[in-house]
Amino acid sequence: MTVYDPDNVFAKILRGEIPAAKVYEDNDILVFMDVMPQGEGHTLVVPKAPSRNLLDADPETVAVLFKAVQRVARAARAAFSADGVFVSQFNETASGQTVFHLHVHIIPRFEGVPLQRHASGAFADAAVLAEHAGRIRAALDADTQGA
Repeated sequence: MTVYDPDNVFAKILRGEIPAAKVYEDNDILVFMDVMPQGEGHTLVVPKAPSRNLLDADPETVAVLFKAVQRVARAARAAFSADGVFVSQFNETASGQTVFHLHVHIIPRFEGVPLQRHASGAFADAAVLAEHAGRIRAALDADTQGA
């Protein structure tokens, strides 16, 4: 079994060592915008518990994570008036995982609009990410189902 690396980029974001466009945070979860978005509103939901991925995570961590994922997916869809929402989660290199801290991608989807390439190396404008985070935050605040 591979050991969790506490110096991965998401662990650094969790510790405040790297800035992020935060959407939501509580004792267990951090939600922030992906800096290389595949589409408008591309959001990441990350547990604070150190886990490489779904395969080694504590079941309670997974339960809390996916409760947040559902709520954020509803909010992201509403915030962007999207036709749907894409939710993905990768486990190990062969599946496409590049950051080895458990995380879930949420991407609002629109009919006829393809996803952009993720690891293109191009970072999104920080002001745009902050605006998108604000839109999702407002939708979360309006969501009474997740409360």
